[in-house]
Amino acid sequence: MSINLSLLPADEKNRVELDKQASFLVWKMREAKGGPEEIDLQANKLIDENERIWFLECVAKYKRIMGIA
Repeated sequence: MSINLSLLPADEKNRVELDKQASFLVWKMREAKGGPEEIDLQANKLIDENERIWFLECVAKYKRIMGIA
């Protein structure tokens, strides 16, 4: 089953994008290509508190998945 992401409402598209960014930044940490300051910088750029919370939850999820303390 495939899902066309372009059909999602704008807020859901944004949540998907924040999840992707979180995944990428945690992957960079795992590969020693970036540090936690990049995650903090990205989180601080988010004006909407709900988006920031979602982003940080995604970061925590990917840290757990990738085995990063």
